[in-house]
Amino acid sequence: MCSMVGLSSGEKHFIQAGIAQDLRCDGRRRRTYRPLYVETGVIPQANGSARVRLGETEVIASVKAELGKPSASQPDKGKVFINVDCSSTASPAFEGRGGEEFSSELALALQRCLLGSNSGAGAGIDRGALCVSEGKICWDLYIDGLVVGSDGNVLDALGAAIKAALSNTGIPKVLIAAAVADGEDPEVDVSDEEFQQFDTSAVPVIVTLTKVGMHYIVDATTEEESHMSSAMSISINKKGHICGLTKRGGAGLDPSVIHDMISVAKHVSEEFMNKLDSEIAAAEAAENE
Repeated sequence: MCSMVGLSSGEKHFIQAGIAQDLRCDGRRRRTYRPLYVETGVIPQANGSARVRLGETEVIASVKAELGKPSASQPDKGKVFINVDCSSTASPAFEGRGGEEFSSELALALQRCLLGSNSGAGAGIDRGALCVSEGKICWDLYIDGLVVGSDGNVLDALGAAIKAALSNTGIPKVLIAAAVADGEDPEVDVSDEEFQQFDTSAVPVIVTLTKVGMHYIVDATTEEESHMSSAMSISINKKGHICGLTKRGGAGLDPSVIHDMISVAKHVSEEFMNKLDSEIAAAEAAENE
């Protein structure tokens, strides 16, 4: 994804040799993440928001809830829309068309990792919980991601920020008026004081494994991404279930390698999920002080 770091052949060899020896340029091992920082409630006008820093990569996610009408094909589910913008100050690669293309690529990857299939099967975000009155009224969630600083692994950081923002999201309680005639939409009373916290227990984390040389690493920096042959992003929830995956890079992957990558991602996701949940809890405690 959008790596434009110019490295000499010597620098590339140094990075690849270090990864082969399980010692990366910043001292990490192949399966070690950079320090994670979470701050919630950063956008007061939103129903929920969060800022996440993963090393020098920094992103912000916000959630806005609006009442809408369920689609005819899924009358018992609300709708979720994901949009991503890349600040031109985050990286020279984001200037002009480069930023637009990368934003679209990120939004599509997040949809695949978090929203499951078109039927909603496997979705990490429960759209059924957004239904207010089947076939008539639902909550629409508009999730916006902003890339503020880019030093690799932006997708995983956005996934973490969305999970934190959803955890911070309060959905207003809705009272439905008395029954109305068939075909008419019921009247609703939206509370300004009572809110229901969005349940994020099933929302996954995204783990991207980047293949450099003969090995794959987690939480790749921009330098490391510039030397990758392929990468696979896998979203995994707390129960270890896969919610979605997406691949990038021209090199193909053998099915046995994919199976191994999924196994590694499941193992790594548990530690990442625990760290993220701990950071979200600390951020929310700080916000309520």
